[in-house]
Amino acid sequence: MALLRSLRTQRTTTYLIYSRTSVNVSSSSSAAVAAIRRSLHTTTALEVDVQANSQSSSNQELQHGQAANILRRRQQQHHHHLLSRLIGTPVGVGVGGGSRQHARYVHSGQNGRQSHQLVQPEVIVGETMRDKRQLGKSASPKPTGTPQRDPLDVSFNDPIAAFKSKTTWELVRAYMVYMICSSEKLVEHNMTLLKLARNLLGQRLFVLLMKSSFYGHFVAGENRHTIVPTLERLRSFGVKPILDYSVEEDISQEEAEKREVESSVSSAGDNKEEGAMPQYHVDKSFADRRYKVSSARTYFYLNEATCERNMETFIKCLEAVSGATFGTGITAIKLTALGRPQLLLQLSEVIMRTRQYMEDLMGGQGNVLTHHKTIKDLEKYYATLGDNKNVQDFLKNVTSDKEGILHLFPWSGIVDEDSQLSDTFRVPDPQTGQMRRLISQIPPKEEEMFRNMIRRLNTIVKTAAELDVRIMIDAEQTYFQPAISRITLEMMRKYNKDKAIVFNTYQCYLRESFREVGTDLEQAKRQNFYFGAKLVRGAYMEQERARAQALGYPDPVNPTYEATTDMYHKTLSECLRRIKLMKDCGDDARKIGIMVASHNEDTVRFAIEQMNQIGISPEDKVICFGQLLGMCDYITFPLGQAGYSAYKYIPYGPVEEVLPYLSRRAQENKGVLKKIKKEKRLLMAEIRRRLLRGQLFYKPKGNYVPI
Repeated sequence: MALLRSLRTQRTTTYLIYSRTSVNVSSSSSAAVAAIRRSLHTTTALEVDVQANSQSSSNQELQHGQAANILRRRQQQHHHHLLSRLIGTPVGVGVGGGSRQHARYVHSGQNGRQSHQLVQPEVIVGETMRDKRQLGKSASPKPTGTPQRDPLDVSFNDPIAAFKSKTTWELVRAYMVYMICSSEKLVEHNMTLLKLARNLLGQRLFVLLMKSSFYGHFVAGENRHTIVPTLERLRSFGVKPILDYSVEEDISQEEAEKREVESSVSSAGDNKEEGAMPQYHVDKSFADRRYKVSSARTYFYLNEATCERNMETFIKCLEAVSGATFGTGITAIKLTALGRPQLLLQLSEVIMRTRQYMEDLMGGQGNVLTHHKTIKDLEKYYATLGDNKNVQDFLKNVTSDKEGILHLFPWSGIVDEDSQLSDTFRVPDPQTGQMRRLISQIPPKEEEMFRNMIRRLNTIVKTAAELDVRIMIDAEQTYFQPAISRITLEMMRKYNKDKAIVFNTYQCYLRESFREVGTDLEQAKRQNFYFGAKLVRGAYMEQERARAQALGYPDPVNPTYEATTDMYHKTLSECLRRIKLMKDCGDDARKIGIMVASHNEDTVRFAIEQMNQIGISPEDKVICFGQLLGMCDYITFPLGQAGYSAYKYIPYGPVEEVLPYLSRRAQENKGVLKKIKKEKRLLMAEIRRRLLRGQLFYKPKGNYVPI
């Protein structure tokens, strides 16, 4: 007992030290301090447990000594972990610094001054805290006891599994939100009603109303510090985050059209040369890219300074993910946030004209890689031109391997920040041998803008690699997507050398999805980089169909919902087939990573069945699942609690500035009333169960660990 009293004294001393070191920590680290205080109560419980055990033993002194040693070790481990958590809190921790610092300093939240208070010397830190950028690897929490795993009900009809992470108030709020989303008139005029409420209530009351309703349900918090409790609770129930700063400009249609037209046409004019494709040129009727789109965020280019600010925002998301998720999180970004859309349009047209060029030369369809031609085949096509220097120089730059041609152009140049687009995309005329451009002449200022866009993306991906966080580059409209996919693949080739850091997004409502994914998988195999893909149904269907009809090009979208589901399942099956081949050959199956991003429970079931059939387990970490925060909890949480890799797409931002996001969520839920009906039924079942069992004040407490 004397030893136990001594340990209590040590605990009290430790508490005082922790209290002092936390004086100058900014307010957002209070959660970590609270966790430390809770740990002290846990330690007291451990002491009582040890005391009871030792009293009931026939050999009290021996067991007392053993128990005390165990207690000592647990205290050290527990306090060490919690202090690491405190230091690792993203608020106020310097990102710069050396990678091998001997001490950590906490920044004061007041006036931006450093407190210069030593928090933890290297003797305590040891190997667990070498650098904030290694937080995900080094400070991963060690749960007490064995991590919990639940059996999975693949019918997704278990309300307890679906909502054990929620308080009863959160269930009531969710039910109210879904009731409102079920009203077509309220949803149709939701932005008008929100603005009216803001004017009537004033800012303070309006913010309170939103936090207790739509905002509180669909958004995690106002900034990267206040979202930490939500992320920690998700993690304790086996769910990981995809973080997105969801602030959007609420601009008029006229302003959106003006910005888009100005930023989508070169200063040299919109020269539609021979062979130009109307799909890849701006049309004022569709210049407001929000038209007929309810589920995707839209960025409108204003100037280069705005793109720089967007880059900084994405980097802050990366830091928030790293600091709060221990290396398991993801950040979503959009390429249209980082540069002038005209450049993506022109690059997309180059890619499609290159495909047309190959088709004219060799027949067939699809991109260069799918033709399975060699350099010798190309030489035969140009044989009539004789020893033409232009042709010989062109052939030297063609990328190929023993299986054939990969690329006609050195695509790596587009992500190296130093090549000129106007000079890169040139091909020899099959008749004359003269080099002709596949892209119109780009003025030097716009060339510089493209290089800036690539520089911003490189900066983001480098930061992600250093922080051990993954990047998911969102899919956008088909007139941007060829360029986005090409740039993303080059980023994969550059950064996905040891693991999948960069993920591309494929919209399965498109007719070409299966072919595009198959081609990109083949490129990853032949160029030996890790391939990451997020499979979604898609966000721009109505807009794409209307635009194709208006501008006179083929509809790129599958004809029916069933055809889209078939495309999704076919594409996913191909990815799983290739993963199995890698496993069977003894290769690293993690060279292919797939996120099944779907709110359709049939698709989720299909993925699980396919995994079981071909012997892919959740522990292989090659398949994960993702849904939006506030939607389909009855799918996400049972998956995470059963040991599958499950993610929630986590938006955050100030209340006033995320209203466009909330409007889209309301619109999207109106369109999936069948899913809402099931979620409402499960919510009501769980609310009723808690009321009958006297669990009105139920407090969620999870012991799950995401894989």
